[in-house]
Amino acid sequence: MNIAKFHFNPLEECCYLVWDETGEAAIVDPGFYDGREADALYGKIQERGLTPKMILLTHGHFDHIYGVAECSRHYDIPVMMSACDKVILENNSFFTEGFGLRAADGNFDFKPVAEGDIVKFGNIELQVIATPGHTPGGVCWYGEKDGVLFSGDTLFAGAIGRTDNAWGDYDKMIVAIMDKLMGLDGHVSVLPGHGPESSIAYERTHNPFLQPFNEPGGDDLDWDAEGIELDGTMQ
Repeated sequence: MNIAKFHFNPLEECCYLVWDETGEAAIVDPGFYDGREADALYGKIQERGLTPKMILLTHGHFDHIYGVAECSRHYDIPVMMSACDKVILENNSFFTEGFGLRAADGNFDFKPVAEGDIVKFGNIELQVIATPGHTPGGVCWYGEKDGVLFSGDTLFAGAIGRTDNAWGDYDKMIVAIMDKLMGLDGHVSVLPGHGPESSIAYERTHNPFLQPFNEPGGDDLDWDAEGIELDGTMQ
């Protein structure tokens, strides 16, 4: 698995371009805000000679979907997202007003996904792990074979997603993280929707929001970025 990471829009959302030796690719959370940012993503796809097959969304917040409608049209590819986040798409201007940003174009069709669904492109398989809480339909995309978790705004390096916004639910999110994510192999790389990368083991032992895992004498595997190679030309 090869991954290129981009930082898009004023909220520094993390978009990931994922591909393998076949050249088939998926785009996770294309939140590009303007033409310059779109060109960065499209240029990387062209440079690598890739064929995008789908867009994978971790959730429907505006900063993660700014470029979805345009990107889907550009490559004529489907969008995968939980149907539980349709309400977020329909009300995205409610969220952008507080940031003084334009509303995202949420007028795109999507194929609904749910817990346990698997998408395939090239030789890569990613499984849906439903992690509601930050939004009703928040999901993580898990590549078991490659040891990668695209965690969106559910799990960050040293933090968890906020739930004090509309349709947020702390209880649901913390249960999903504890029951579904913390049991993954410690070497699984966590690629979040904002900020730096981490690992499941590091979050178990260092994330202050995830007691009781980060107790002395626990699984104290420090993350050294060896679990995954990110493309060196990050935007």
